[in-house]
Amino acid sequence: MHLAYDYPLLGAMWSIMWLFLWILWFFLLFRIIIDIFRDDTMSGWAKTGWLIFVIILPFLGVLVYVLARGKGMGLRELEHTRSQKQAMDEYIRTTAGEGEQSKAEQLAKLSEVRARGDLTDEEFQRAKEHILQ
Repeated sequence: MHLAYDYPLLGAMWSIMWLFLWILWFFLLFRIIIDIFRDDTMSGWAKTGWLIFVIILPFLGVLVYVLARGKGMGLRELEHTRSQKQAMDEYIRTTAGEGEQSKAEQLAKLSEVRARGDLTDEEFQRAKEHILQ
């Protein structure tokens, strides 16, 4: 009877497969733990119960969680991604808008300083070019 380890290449492939499955298992486990904390519809006790179930009996806990709440995992991930994109877009709009206002405010202050006579026309032009760059 020939075993897989009689053939070195087959033994290496078998080891790589187990390593891949082990990494995949931890990825799924952490993904489920993140999903438990991300779900806003569950109460704190429900989150605690699922977390204990997944940690104490990991294989059974993950299997039951995926069967019971697997469909919602994708929806929650999609909702989270959309909210992150919306927050990033809002941040970009706010930051870009503030930059324009900031330049306008700087030019207004600069013209006030020139009106008081603290700046010459040449200094004003240099400062204005610096602000607009």
